[in-house]
Amino acid sequence: MNVVITGGGGFLGTQLCATLLQRGSITGPSGSLEPIERIVLFDAAFRSPPGDSRVRQQTGDIGCRDAVFAAVGHDPATSIFHLASMVSGECELRFDDALRVNLDGGRNVFEAVRALPGKPRVVFTSSIACYGGAAMEERNGDRTKLTPRTTYGMTKVLCELLINDYSRKGYFDGRSARLPTVIIRPGKPNAAASSWASGMFREPLKGEPCPLPVRRTQPHPMTGYRTVIDSLIALHEVVEDRLGDDRGCVLPAHRVTPTLAEEVLLTVAAERGLRLGRIEDAFDERIQGIVDQWPEDVDGSRAESLGLPRPPALRMIVEQYLADFGQT
Repeated sequence: MNVVITGGGGFLGTQLCATLLQRGSITGPSGSLEPIERIVLFDAAFRSPPGDSRVRQQTGDIGCRDAVFAAVGHDPATSIFHLASMVSGECELRFDDALRVNLDGGRNVFEAVRALPGKPRVVFTSSIACYGGAAMEERNGDRTKLTPRTTYGMTKVLCELLINDYSRKGYFDGRSARLPTVIIRPGKPNAAASSWASGMFREPLKGEPCPLPVRRTQPHPMTGYRTVIDSLIALHEVVEDRLGDDRGCVLPAHRVTPTLAEEVLLTVAAERGLRLGRIEDAFDERIQGIVDQWPEDVDGSRAESLGLPRPPALRMIVEQYLADFGQT
């Protein structure tokens, strides 16, 4: 089996690659587990060379059709994980780029897979930003109407609809994972409007202050990065007949506020003898305005019924981050 991961140079892409290499096999066109012989990572840039002979890095622009077709290749024994995307805050500021990268880039991937023989499996990372406006419910699930109020969410909805239609026509076997905000991302803050969700854990754990652009009482659905990776692979493995005509499902998540995050951090710090940095109020009306358009809770029961995992306790997500990345 060949695996192609777009956005393969990013945090989730590299984590997914490492997990697939460790796993060693994935369901192929035969319907049985087949060994993974090659993983192609496609992205605009990479931080370091691959550490495994099975991995090939291919630099390119997701908005360039020829580059995407070259990355996907011609082998029918190929599965695709489409993770490449501009993030929410960037999409609000750069509308044309958002359409080129998120929408046109998605179409490039889908057309490249459509050109392959058979029905390859495609897993697309969507977002809870698909929800929004008057249609939002107290808990938003797979039956909630998708009426996004951000450009980022709009592009994710359109790609979900394309996944459904390409699958209906038998061009490929697609699945969309509607991701909650993923924590805890290592490194530095990025342009995502949800960047504070990781920052309010990461910076205090480094002993540094974290500016908080939203209200301390702001609830937001969050899940751990390990759970997301396990969910993407589990969704790939679901038998097609179980998915029905709606290929998109929202992943289970915790309803987290900055106040709750601080309580969990204090518990972990006390047990480990850590000196925490402070979470400091730095209200940003633009960021709060974007977050106000997103759901405060989600219902991931359908994903669970398909065999996708629930996230562990919030405290365990913090422990997993410290085990994997330390206080970085």
